[in-house]
Amino acid sequence: MLNLVIDKGNSRTKAAIFSGQEIVETFLFDDLTTSSLDDAANKYYGLDSAILSSVSYVEPAINIILKKRFTHFIELNHQTPVPLRNNYQTPETLGLDRLAAAVGASTLFPGLDLLVIDAGTAVTFDLIEKNGTFQGGNISPGMKSRFRALHEYTLKLPLVEESENWPFIGKTTEDAIRSGVITGMLMEIDGMIDLLKKDYPLIHIVLTGGDALFFERRLKNHIFVKSEITLIGLNRILEYNVEKQ
Repeated sequence: MLNLVIDKGNSRTKAAIFSGQEIVETFLFDDLTTSSLDDAANKYYGLDSAILSSVSYVEPAINIILKKRFTHFIELNHQTPVPLRNNYQTPETLGLDRLAAAVGASTLFPGLDLLVIDAGTAVTFDLIEKNGTFQGGNISPGMKSRFRALHEYTLKLPLVEESENWPFIGKTTEDAIRSGVITGMLMEIDGMIDLLKKDYPLIHIVLTGGDALFFERRLKNHIFVKSEITLIGLNRILEYNVEKQ
């Protein structure tokens, strides 16, 4: 069985074709349109099921096409059954991308305590216990958000970007900002991991998001980078609901 998985973010849309739990092909679109949807779906015969997760506006025509085209179609929401116990006290406010990434991590690493770190516009930390319970996590600004905030909320600080190398002690304002943001984030991420290891000594760390590769080489803790973790989770949620029907 082939599945179409769509993850619509604020700026771009990621999609993938799955055969079972294996990714056949991935797609990246600037926007989700009927044309881009056709580009992905028309390449494969036998697509029977689809899931759509979105954190932004979706044209009504997209949902209409997906409902007509697929035998099984799910538009992910907070009432959609998932193969995790959700211990979040306000599930209606939980980001669907966080939930999908948690499902993806538990699919790849069943029976392990997991920390999923998504380093993008925001940095999210989500804990999944080995018994399959999503316990929640933390949210803080991402790297580009921190650079932008220092520039936009002050009168004189410049807008700075990340660099492959930076001094620990900045001797220019640009380097001071760069070191403050990047070094601070490294200490935050490693610090969070170290704290959780006190209660979960064998916890497995999964890092994803647009800045994952930047931090992968610089963190002192051992981590597993998987950029497709959210797509994998969405595919598992789709299969889980199809199995229940």
